[in-house]
Amino acid sequence: MSKSRARKIFLCAISNISSGHCLEDCRFCTQSVRYGATIDRFYHKPIERIVEEAKAAKERSAVGFCLVTAGKELDEKTLRFVCEAAEAVKKELPELNIIACNGTADLDRLRILRDHGVGSYNHNLETSERFYPSICTTHDWRERYETCENVRKADLNLCTGGIFGLGEPMEDRISLLESVASLEPVSVPINFYHPNEALPLRGETLPVEEALEMIRLARRILPSQRLMIAGGRQVTFKERDREIFAAGADAIVIGDYLTTSGSDPMRDHRMIREAGYEIAVDCHDH
Repeated sequence: MSKSRARKIFLCAISNISSGHCLEDCRFCTQSVRYGATIDRFYHKPIERIVEEAKAAKERSAVGFCLVTAGKELDEKTLRFVCEAAEAVKKELPELNIIACNGTADLDRLRILRDHGVGSYNHNLETSERFYPSICTTHDWRERYETCENVRKADLNLCTGGIFGLGEPMEDRISLLESVASLEPVSVPINFYHPNEALPLRGETLPVEEALEMIRLARRILPSQRLMIAGGRQVTFKERDREIFAAGADAIVIGDYLTTSGSDPMRDHRMIREAGYEIAVDCHDH
């Protein structure tokens, strides 16, 4: 990927609005109640705080703001809460793209989200269909894929990607990316596993060169999608994270993640500019 292709870097921020009470057994996830990881656990973040976080994200040049809830699916209670949060944010920041990330979802509920100000829906495939039973047994991969299909049918922008470093072989990494490509998403979040001693999945932090090669592979398979480096960026790349852009990435998550701390957004701004790129001012920037 040439520098001209990645001249504009898109920034996205995450708000963990309902945390740590998921009943699923995803072996890589600290949000599961099964593993007792030391994280903040709460059902509903106050709407006023969500709006303040959105304002802070906008001030730091984020063009996307993701409302994330723990749990398997977008049930009625979660739907009402996310709609309320999305409306409150859009009232204050109409130009901000609201992304919802609330688990598996049917078409009707996704359309309701759209009607309440949500512009995109994030639901990651995580890994290949073949490898998925190695990391989760309480639901299957096809549910995830079908949710992504529903997102497109609901006229929402689809964000879907996965995680590298779960112990999956290369053939499953390729299979994941090919499945993502088949869905024709707008944005592809790429995460790198951040090990946690509470989790049953040992996994490991990928070496920097291997992680960069995974970004290059993703760009080859997904030539026109926005590639967003999300969870695990700091622990994987450390001070070499500017190299992700030359490898093919054109978006990053700024600020904190769901249950782990991120880097200072101003540090990321400097890193982007020092690498010779510009920060996108809206979702449609080129």
